[in-house]
Amino acid sequence: MKKSKQKNPTSAAVRMLRQAGVDYSEHPYNYEEKGGTAVSARELGVPEHAVVKTLVMEDEKRNPLIVLMHGDRQVSTKNLARQIGCKSVQACAPEVADRHSGYKVGGTSPLGTRKSMPIYMEASVAELDKIYLNGGARGFLVGIAPADAIELLSPTMVEVAIE
Repeated sequence: MKKSKQKNPTSAAVRMLRQAGVDYSEHPYNYEEKGGTAVSARELGVPEHAVVKTLVMEDEKRNPLIVLMHGDRQVSTKNLARQIGCKSVQACAPEVADRHSGYKVGGTSPLGTRKSMPIYMEASVAELDKIYLNGGARGFLVGIAPADAIELLSPTMVEVAIE
């Protein structure tokens, strides 16, 4: 595992984990622009399926929401809209996602967001032993038990993954 030369950030996500007393691990890595979860999984030496991406999306009324999805899967926005009772769901533009979350795209964590948003988690994420979420900065993930993530975030479970 390659270590980043920078000091691990004390982001809103890290502060939230510490305040909740949750057991987590910090995983800095060398961020690559548009590298996504494939790069972070490779750098950490973990399966991409265990790296959970935080996607800021919006419904047809432009209400923001977060979807937590396996790194090696895509979100079926049609199935998501149907399961959450909306007409449509789409990804937010990066600058809009930044405004909602308080993080820069590529460093978006579901923990400690600026705005409170409903969170939807792919149900199979809960079956993993450990997941790696963004820790609130580009090139920084936190390892956490899915049960702890569920307790902290209270997500609604959905089945919207596309392989």
